[in-house]
Amino acid sequence: MRLFILSVTLLVLVLAPARAKDTAAFVGSESCAACHRAQYEDWRKSHHAGAMQIADEKNVLGDFNDAHFRKGSIETTFFRRDGKYFVRTDGPDGKLADFEIKYTFGLSPLQQYLIELPGGRLQAFGIAWDSRPKEHGGQKWFDLYPNRELAAGDPLHWTGIDQNWNYQCAWCHSTDLKKNYDPTKDTFATHWSEISIGCEACHGPASRHLAWAKGGAGLTPDEKKAHGFAFRFDQRKGVTWTPNPQGTAARSQPPGARTEELVCAGCHSRRGQFADAPQDVHHFYDAFRPATLAPGLYYPDGQQREEVYNFASFAQSRMHAAGVTCSDCHNPHSGKLRLPGNQVCGQCHAAKVFDTPAHHHHPQGSPGAQCAACHMPTTNYMVIHARQDHSIRIPRPDRTISMGTPNACNKCHADEDANWAEAALKGWGMTNNPGAQTFAEAFALADADGPGATGALLGVANDSGQSSIARASALARLDGDAAPAVIEAAAQLTKADDPMIRVAAAEVLANADSAAKARALAPLLRDPTRLVRMQAARSLAGAGEANLAPGDLVAFEKALDEYVAGEMFTAERPESRANLGALDLARGKIDAAQAEFAKALALDKTFAPAAIQLAEIARHRGDEPGAEAILAKALADNPRSGPLAHALGLSLIRQKRTAEAVAKLELATKLAPDNAHYAYVYAVALHDTGEPAKAREVLRAALARRPNDREILAALASYEAQEGDYASALGHVQALQKLEPDNPRIQGFADALRAKLVRPEQ
Repeated sequence: MRLFILSVTLLVLVLAPARAKDTAAFVGSESCAACHRAQYEDWRKSHHAGAMQIADEKNVLGDFNDAHFRKGSIETTFFRRDGKYFVRTDGPDGKLADFEIKYTFGLSPLQQYLIELPGGRLQAFGIAWDSRPKEHGGQKWFDLYPNRELAAGDPLHWTGIDQNWNYQCAWCHSTDLKKNYDPTKDTFATHWSEISIGCEACHGPASRHLAWAKGGAGLTPDEKKAHGFAFRFDQRKGVTWTPNPQGTAARSQPPGARTEELVCAGCHSRRGQFADAPQDVHHFYDAFRPATLAPGLYYPDGQQREEVYNFASFAQSRMHAAGVTCSDCHNPHSGKLRLPGNQVCGQCHAAKVFDTPAHHHHPQGSPGAQCAACHMPTTNYMVIHARQDHSIRIPRPDRTISMGTPNACNKCHADEDANWAEAALKGWGMTNNPGAQTFAEAFALADADGPGATGALLGVANDSGQSSIARASALARLDGDAAPAVIEAAAQLTKADDPMIRVAAAEVLANADSAAKARALAPLLRDPTRLVRMQAARSLAGAGEANLAPGDLVAFEKALDEYVAGEMFTAERPESRANLGALDLARGKIDAAQAEFAKALALDKTFAPAAIQLAEIARHRGDEPGAEAILAKALADNPRSGPLAHALGLSLIRQKRTAEAVAKLELATKLAPDNAHYAYVYAVALHDTGEPAKAREVLRAALARRPNDREILAALASYEAQEGDYASALGHVQALQKLEPDNPRIQGFADALRAKLVRPEQ
């Protein structure tokens, strides 16, 4: 879920929990140089320092000497005029025009460019410069979306909402950024204290630190203790690592507060943001909501899939559990490794044990002998940017065989298969260690809707030996399941130490009955972490709030105000407006909900969830033709949307326009072939309109994609039984029995089919 800005930024501060008033101001990285020269020089040459710069001779790396790049019918030209940098390309209206490059974005292995559009918007251009050396394939323009034809109006076109710097990119490329979005005018007045990622982006505003350096006049004792900062990076202070006989070192003391990695996570994670005040940003869960190991973002075993950065990957690793933190491996000022290659791992893993062919089974000094090659394989993002997986795992080709996840062996040995890799590991005697990601089988089972998935997920969620991110991710997969065991487990996990687990538990409890959710969630309304309070309030909104005691109602209203403020923080996004609309619906405020969904569509006419909700409101008001009109227009604006085609098909069914409906339901299955429910509805429509053979064909195709889908199995068994194919029908019912062994209706169906096989004439 993507989150959202406040027109009145003070609202976020007013709603913040009680904390020492932050009077510090941002002073700029240059102020640090006098006392911290070595760190400053490291930073000055880092990618952080060059994250965003004015587009000038010093900073522009790309070829603007009338260079041309063609994609489809659009030829883009990069050129200079009057000492400035320009691109001639298709603009917001689809016509060729000249646009000035205002800023550079990044350095290596690619550099993007920002173009200013009306309303204070900066947009990231979709053709980037490959800044790698020519011998490595670089020094050329390339398309960031090579497999998509993007025209004006598409959210991913460079002029579209998903390429908006103010929301998508700005926070992690500048210091002390304030978006200053005005939702009434749909404009930005975004500014920063430092154009790029400066010292204070991590350390916080430094004016009080400068006062401390000059003697500390006016500082409180706590401020003096923290050297004038709101916190200190002292997670590694006084820590030693002692090797054991097996060659692996152990930390001399528990890691305690994870301040350092959570500050890094503000940018180095897949997350939503809901606040920007320094005192919130440096308490990670008071400003950010990190993604869990969700399907689509991660493989079932936790390997990175989409662009997820590092936080959730590292949080599932054994290194994290052992107390390793970011700066144990990285120089935080230069961004480089503290030591080259395998030496950085050798800080804790003795080279005589691990940096040897007896361990890595590759020629010494070869690419395969690098620790990262096996334990941190890379995935390319933005076409050419290879990023290493920080889950620091052992290779598991057996999981490639069983669940289709990648493995490090075949990333290098691409001419071989996973069976070959598994045999090689067995030959080395290396198949007895499952690694840290023991949740993989449970997640794979759940993602496939397999038998016993709920129990497997509960096993992960309740296992204190699992990482917090894995436990939260197990709960997230249980969201929507109101089984008593799930609700009971979630209620218990509201007491977990980690905020991510408490948040995920609060989400699950939204499915509980109103009394149960009130009992379990009322304490979380006063949680020390804002994200937890927000989610507790959202899960209680509607029926749940009616069961709260008077004192809890006061806390509920405060926490719900925090939730609304968090959504308004990103009010430029349709997702946030839709979230507010859903909240209004839950509380019975239909007109307010309708207004929010309309705002979401105004921000992005292709945003299908808002159109579907508007159509539902029209339908519940008895205006089915109005619902159809909303959906038809939305599908015209977003012709690739399976959900819109499906919703329109249902509207036409309700209006008894069967032929038109079946056509739209068929379209939905083509646009979203992995959605088994769409195939089920389409097959039912075919069957009911006199095409039973085609209905069974559709169901069998869907079953091949989702072999454990209950709707598909039940429908196929029923239709086959109607045709007299009792043996095939029984096979599908037996598959259902494995999924739901205690369901008496399924057992009865199976018995009836067995009887038919014995006496088919009955």
